[in-house]
Amino acid sequence: MTAQGSSPTASAQRPSPKASWLEARRLARIFCLDDFEPAARRHLPRPIFGYVAGAAETNASYRDNRAVFDEYGFRQRVLRDVSGRESSLDLLGGRYSAPFGIAPMGISSLTGYRGDLAQARAAERAGIPMILSGSSLIRLEEVVEAAPSTWFQAYLPADSSQIAALVDRVAQAGVETLVVTVDSAVVPNRENNLRNGFRTPLRPDLRLLWDGVTHPAWSLGTFLRTMLHHGMPHFENNTAERGAAILSRHATRDFSGREHLDWEEWRCIRRQWQGNLVIKGLLHPEDVATARQHGADGVILSNHGGRQLDGAVSPMRALPEALDVAGEMAVMIDSGFRRGTDVIKALALGARCAFIGRPFNYAAAIGGEAGVDHAIELLMSEIRADMGMLGINRLAELDPAMLVDLALSCRQVPKRAFAYHGKSGPRC
Repeated sequence: MTAQGSSPTASAQRPSPKASWLEARRLARIFCLDDFEPAARRHLPRPIFGYVAGAAETNASYRDNRAVFDEYGFRQRVLRDVSGRESSLDLLGGRYSAPFGIAPMGISSLTGYRGDLAQARAAERAGIPMILSGSSLIRLEEVVEAAPSTWFQAYLPADSSQIAALVDRVAQAGVETLVVTVDSAVVPNRENNLRNGFRTPLRPDLRLLWDGVTHPAWSLGTFLRTMLHHGMPHFENNTAERGAAILSRHATRDFSGREHLDWEEWRCIRRQWQGNLVIKGLLHPEDVATARQHGADGVILSNHGGRQLDGAVSPMRALPEALDVAGEMAVMIDSGFRRGTDVIKALALGARCAFIGRPFNYAAAIGGEAGVDHAIELLMSEIRADMGMLGINRLAELDPAMLVDLALSCRQVPKRAFAYHGKSGPRC
């Protein structure tokens, strides 16, 4: 299924690719999204894996992104006919088959062969949204041709004229939904990159050579295969022009020089862009309200997967206040989602769609396009099962009353409820 408004093409409708023997062997041991990470750790050189897996400073936000889901429990309904379960939703003028999508991730084609294309094609086939990163290594025009429903995520260039040129390019490529990431005004402190030896540009040295030798499946199947068939990877989409090669000393993914950007730049983009316009990286309700006032069609609550401001709260904690001021805007969310129950909890609280990053990156790395297909199917199956156990047939039936705040409930349980056990109260 493709989003409404997009014209299916022969490339978008291609059958699911068959996994190679090695990919099939790896995928046979993958039973949930969390299983992709240890497999990717074994497959990828340490600097590459560390770049994807790592967060900022103490990883406080990264941990909170997962911890928040344990604070909610379900109250399911029983003896209901759930034989007609269906997980589709309408979002920004398109109809999608499931309430989750693939988040934007830079340099995905360095972790997996043509990784951005693998993710986009699999998402198109499954009928879910996929957001191509501005820091991708494949031209957005090529990705959109293969998967017309693909959204594009932009980091704003420092110069206003460069912003306008980039927006023009995205429009000419046929993109219908532009996502502007705004939580990257300054360079974050990612110590993990230094510890793991990752840097941009990549600098060949004995350590990197050893990492390649000790990870031959990645070296042959991703890096050398890319060099043979497509040449040296470049940053293709950060601006309207092609960027530097990933090994060039001129290559940089710095966020410096953007400190001066403000809502005036957003207003200019809104006047120029005729399609769906989404702003990503919000946590404060006043920013959500400002986005609404300035014509945003949707927002993605995000702390960048814990990769920017360490200690920023989980978007799940920001969701209720954001919904209070969002009006008709589509409120979406990312950061930390791994299970169908995670997605269901966000939707029950009022989110429209949840975006997931790292697991799909790992899936493309170890299994190519078939790996991304497998990851999507795993999550779709979990959501379908969760809906049945909750006693619902449609996502619209989800309601905050189906959730219990476990910490709050624990504090409110009267002590007499534990008297017959000879206990003084709950251990919370």
